[in-house]
Parts: sequence; C-alpha cells; structure tokens
Amino acid sequence: MAVPVNQLGEPTVRAFVTAVNNGDRGAFEALLAPGATMSDDGTDRDVTEWTDKEIFSSGGHMDVESEASGGTELVVDYRNDTWGSMRTAWKFVVDGGKVTRFETGQA
Repeated sequence: MAVPVNQLGEPTVRAFVTAVNNGDRGAFEALLAPGATMSDDGTDRDVTEWTDKEIFSSGGHMDVESEASGGTELVVDYRNDTWGSMRTAWKFVVDGGKVTRFETGQA
C-alpha cells in the first residue's frame, strides 16, 4: 500500500516528491543545496542533466511504497516515459531544509 505524499515524515523529502510528481522544476531546484550531488545505481551523475532526462523531460513520477530513517529513505515505484515503471530505493541527505545529496537505484 502506498504512502500518501502528504504523510511523508521528512518535510524536505515530501516537497521533493511533490515537485517531481508535479513536474515543477522550479520547486525542485529550490530544494537543492548549492553543489548538491546525486548518484544513480552507485554512479555519481550530474544533477541537472540527470534530473532533466530522468524526471522532467520524461514525465517522472514517484509512488512511495515505504519510508525509513525518519523519512530520508524511500522505496518507490518510479515511472517515466523512457523506462516505464521500476521499484527504486532513494536515500536523501537533508541539511537546513535543503537536499545536499540523493542516491537512487533499483530496489
């Protein structure tokens, strides 16, 4: 059973998922700390290039299955127009209301 986005425990992660699901690049970028980093399946990627390709230009959407570690770790049914649907794990490092790093990969 999915976790409603508005019930996610970490407010910054909740805003991150909301921005992704709304396709709101401005709100998404406002959540990232300067110099924020990310990785996909263990490989560091350029945040701007990756999010454009995997989220914003391909209709990315996150349906949260579960959360752990106070809301900074999610298991998500992630889908986009490029890859379809896949079960993914997301881990976030949040500092001062900003995401400094996020990691995603197959769950």
